[in-house]
Amino acid sequence: MSGPHLTVVPDKGVDPVEVYNFSRGPETTTQRVRRLQDEARMLAREQVEAMARDLEDLAQRAREIAEGGEAYAVGIREMASRLASDLPQKAQSLKAILERSSKG
Repeated sequence: MSGPHLTVVPDKGVDPVEVYNFSRGPETTTQRVRRLQDEARMLAREQVEAMARDLEDLAQRAREIAEGGEAYAVGIREMASRLASDLPQKAQSLKAILERSSKG
């Protein structure tokens, strides 16, 4: 009986992460700090990207409520309408800031 065969599947759309090569010897403090800072920046970017997606999803839900008719109170429909127009702009602003900051 043979065990399962594993196949390496490359991640699509994900920046390659440098893997530490242990044959180079121990990591210096400076190298470790740089590696951890890079990792923190990568995680922060992922979180901002997720937030932008969440804002776009909320905008869609707000649009549905705004167009929901009499089932929703007038004030709720009005607020949802404003959110439906504001949230996509906020998501785009987040993405633009993220792109500018990653080029610097």
